[in-house]
Amino acid sequence: MLETLSAWLGAPAFTLAGYAASRAELIAALLGVWMVVCNIRVNPLAWPLAITSSALYALVFHAAGLHGNAWLQGLFIVVALWGWWQWLRGAGADGAALRVGRLGARARLLALLGWLLLWPLLLVALNDEFNPVTAADAFTASGSVIGQLLLARKRLENWWTWIAVNTVGIVLFASQQLWLTVALYLLFLVMAIAGARAWRRLAAA
Repeated sequence: MLETLSAWLGAPAFTLAGYAASRAELIAALLGVWMVVCNIRVNPLAWPLAITSSALYALVFHAAGLHGNAWLQGLFIVVALWGWWQWLRGAGADGAALRVGRLGARARLLALLGWLLLWPLLLVALNDEFNPVTAADAFTASGSVIGQLLLARKRLENWWTWIAVNTVGIVLFASQQLWLTVALYLLFLVMAIAGARAWRRLAAA
């Protein structure tokens, strides 16, 4: 049963200019776009979409040799479950329902330091020879962890993190000829900019 499903998901959905996009990549891409739209609108439906999309992308990235991003999807699923709970039941420091807000200067610095510390740790965890691909893979993976955690707590700065991650991701996935994912990350970059603008207004309200 699982082998049949895996084979079906791995089969080409379409071929464009010599590039065969798998069904898993296509479905994950569509769910990913829907998820970001829900994130911008602060709709909790984003989280089950994130869980499903992450499971599919784990297959895609593993097949492409992007092991850092493949491993990251499992962590994303765990964080998504926590984020789903936070958006439904979480509370801010004042005990009120969780609202869109900003990090303080100290928290921003800690988030940045967390990213910079997690990056080399993930490189070591990949247990692979250092090269630009593994470095970029670990950079996007570690940044995505930070972005997901900030998103779960409805912090505006999550969008700034995704802008950086998506920019590097575009170059990374192009190097692996994952063209559908490149197009998706270009769209994600535009949507992250739109999300930052929308959440900035919400944070100021």
